[in-house]
Amino acid sequence: MLRPIARARGAALLVPIAAALVVSGCASGNNRGGDVAYVARDVESLYTEAKARLDRGDTRIAAALFDEVERQHPYSPWARRAQLMGAFANYASRNYDQAIQGAQRFLSIHPGNRDAPYAYYLIAMSYYEQISDVERDQRITRQALDALTELQRRYPETPYAKDAQLKIDLVNDHLAGKEMEIGRYYERAGRWLAAQIRFQNVIENYQMTSHTPEALFRLTETSLALGVQDEARKYAAVLAANYPGSEWYEKAYRLIGDKAPQLVAAGG
Repeated sequence: MLRPIARARGAALLVPIAAALVVSGCASGNNRGGDVAYVARDVESLYTEAKARLDRGDTRIAAALFDEVERQHPYSPWARRAQLMGAFANYASRNYDQAIQGAQRFLSIHPGNRDAPYAYYLIAMSYYEQISDVERDQRITRQALDALTELQRRYPETPYAKDAQLKIDLVNDHLAGKEMEIGRYYERAGRWLAAQIRFQNVIENYQMTSHTPEALFRLTETSLALGVQDEARKYAAVLAANYPGSEWYEKAYRLIGDKAPQLVAAGG
């Protein structure tokens, strides 16, 4: 089961770019404002206050102020920076839906911008950090996988793509764990064919995950329950070839010896 995501691992790549979006030479003393109701202000002081709020950890107010930059000064170069900084501020405050929407809006308006990889990574991380345990619906998990895969496809040479691959591996392991959970449920209920479909999905689509040895054992188990001994021997043989020292192979060998001793006698 995938454990709760450590936010700092993703933020390590997100924070440096967010800091780089601050424009040098901005005024730094006009930070007293906290009211995000509409008050017309010049773009530099408004942006600077938003960044000061973000630095102090007032992420929700910072997001609202960055939104004000874009709203009050839509044609300013600051508006582009504010779009991405606002998305980051929402990410930092765990307002993931708003972070995703902000990053997607940035990409729709500035698809070729040099910070586009960062925006894609921000979207992927916003999905990734919402992944829950395998007992729950995995829609968000699949959205995280899609976003991470898209980032890797578009920008394979970036540090974001390298981190995305690590997270893709974790997401696939999580999805395989969900298939195993459902398969075990069906198995306990005696629904052998339904269980087999889930375990087969693991070895076909998630074969590089940590769940593969158990899936092969479960396929051996369900095949014996269905009376398909040749299939059971096939799965046990794959376990023997690929995971000879694993607990799951030992269990499969004992199970066949108990349920189909003739296969063992025949070298199965």
